[in-house]
Amino acid sequence: MLKADLVIKEAKKYHSKEKTAILERFFKTGKGQYGEGDIFWGLSVPQSRIIAKKYKDLNLVEIKKLLESPIHEIRLIALLILVERFMVGDVIEQRIISDFYLKNTKHINNWDLVDLSASKILGAWLLDKDPKIIYKLVGSNNLWERRVAMITTYAFIKANNFKHTIKLAEKLLNDEHDLIHKAAGWMLREMGKKSKPDLIKFLEKHSAEMPRTMLRYAIEKLGEKERQYFLKK
Repeated sequence: MLKADLVIKEAKKYHSKEKTAILERFFKTGKGQYGEGDIFWGLSVPQSRIIAKKYKDLNLVEIKKLLESPIHEIRLIALLILVERFMVGDVIEQRIISDFYLKNTKHINNWDLVDLSASKILGAWLLDKDPKIIYKLVGSNNLWERRVAMITTYAFIKANNFKHTIKLAEKLLNDEHDLIHKAAGWMLREMGKKSKPDLIKFLEKHSAEMPRTMLRYAIEKLGEKERQYFLKK
């Protein structure tokens, strides 16, 4: 049986002090920053994907060991394995993985971990179900659970269902964290690629009260005149 220790051993081969230092700055691991205390080994996402594909048959007990690791990239590999398994799993397997994901959100604790997994697991699972769980998560005191909720709607956007993106973005208008402003703005921008009228309607209603980061992300793909119009509202 495949073991978590094998994954950790393989990942450690890619350890780079130079890249570690870069990633620790990039992911804000300093005191008082959002990623405070997170430990990096310097793996790239493609390197992490290679390992995840190799160990995609790891069972959930071993995946949980990876997800509880203090090493950022080990947690990422665990999530990438879950994505791999979800994509090929049957309905029972997908339900088990989505439940596992929700029970372990405390370990999904940086923006890349959220962004590379939330819509592909939780979003994909909820497409044809009641997504009430994301409305619970969006009200969480945990920054990353709020981001999970928002990024989960990417799956809905791809399926031309925009109502949850709109509702969650409205709930996050007064959020205090820049990473949430970025997530909401990003999802609104993606919605706008599929339905510009829905984005314009949202902006007409909320642009004056939107955090500037959220607004700038949301209007990024609009024409210059439209961007200036909403920036000046």
